[in-house]
Amino acid sequence: MSDFHGVRARQIATSISTPVVAGSGITFVVGTAPVHSVDGKANDPVYGGNNSEAVSALGYGDDWGKYTLCEVMYCHFRLYATAPVVFVNVLDPSKHKKVAAAKNYPVKDKKVLLPFEAIKSSVKATGYEAGKDYDLFYGENSLTLEILDGGTIPDTTGDLMVGFDEVDPSQVTKGDIIGGFDVATKKTSGFELLDSVFPKYGVVPDVIVCPGWSHDPEVAAIMGAKASNINGIFSAISVCDVDTAAVKHYADVPLWKKKQNINAKTQILCFPKGKLGGRVFHMSTQAAGLMGRVDTENGACPAESPSNKLLQINGAVLSDSEEVLLDLQQANYLNANGVVTALNFIGGFVLWGNETACYPANTDAKDYFISVSRMFGWVANSVILTYWSKVDNKMTRRLADSIIDSVNIWLNGLTSEEKLLGGRVEMRPEENSTESLMAGKIVFHIFMTPPSPAKEIEFVQEYDISYIVSAFA
Repeated sequence: MSDFHGVRARQIATSISTPVVAGSGITFVVGTAPVHSVDGKANDPVYGGNNSEAVSALGYGDDWGKYTLCEVMYCHFRLYATAPVVFVNVLDPSKHKKVAAAKNYPVKDKKVLLPFEAIKSSVKATGYEAGKDYDLFYGENSLTLEILDGGTIPDTTGDLMVGFDEVDPSQVTKGDIIGGFDVATKKTSGFELLDSVFPKYGVVPDVIVCPGWSHDPEVAAIMGAKASNINGIFSAISVCDVDTAAVKHYADVPLWKKKQNINAKTQILCFPKGKLGGRVFHMSTQAAGLMGRVDTENGACPAESPSNKLLQINGAVLSDSEEVLLDLQQANYLNANGVVTALNFIGGFVLWGNETACYPANTDAKDYFISVSRMFGWVANSVILTYWSKVDNKMTRRLADSIIDSVNIWLNGLTSEEKLLGGRVEMRPEENSTESLMAGKIVFHIFMTPPSPAKEIEFVQEYDISYIVSAFA
């Protein structure tokens, strides 16, 4: 030991850990985008912190039937101003394409307008050379071929013979959406990429959507299963749609729901679609955007239900654009069967319903109330993120006490903010046997009560004759 003469100081680790709070309302969406227009990729998770980031990486098209991710971009970034969103595009221009036979296209102002789906690298103007005689660039709704000055294309040309390949979103299948791991290429695709989001970006998506596909029972089942087990430890909720092309009357929704086996606590089922002006949205997209905004207004916490909060729509419709106008009793009938809907009753269109798809078969408040279920998932995700750094530390009484103290302080803070009615953590002897402790396993038991939504408020009226007596006394 070296000799020391003087005054010095040293630091030790703080016994109380500052909680790492999981994000809330972070949407993960699988679908199709016009990546051919920006040289984007297929099956690569894209973190969209704002609209420009998403459009730069994925492209944008107003035909949401072809490009389902663009619906989510528009809804989340422009209507609800909520971010981030993690996008997975499964449209592969090298795979999902078809050949457009060469034909004459009119030239106007030295420009030729080609379909937006045309793949720029495949365009060939017969008899001429790209980069020398013409250039190509994508606009909002087309691929423009611009005749270059100094090239060999005559100024008097009225038509150009042009051929190209074009992307074909109709070739995308639910197998592409569901995805998986390809043993041959060693690559992951579709919903299987959900597990790569946290390692890549350090965020845990907690809302899963797939507009245009989530009405399919197999896709909905995969969404619900993935929501319950992200990276083997995290949890989320999935938001699905009723097929409004097949179900046109609200009374038929419960039977459809039963036949599709959409009844998990990790699923929210929505009916019908919503419209805003000339745009039609899947209700799942609107619900996810609304949850993100409500969570943000509550300090990135899902303690408050999205029900009875304003949607960004001015009508409810079916797939064929037929208007759906539900009264309160009809909307409540859907809620009673575990379906969330849109209600225009007082103050405009609102999301109406607090129940996950497991209701009414499952009446555990922890599972069937959307906000309560999401709070349990959020707290679980948060403690995992906070105490992951403690894994493989020496398992001592000091370690256990530091975890208990810091979690209790955090839960007390949530209680004071009214995000919980109460909460505590204990290390219970019956859950921590000597054998388990010897094996390096320690269990902390969290007791917590998120506030239930005020689903029913009742006023009882009674005629009181005493006021007559006092009035005329």
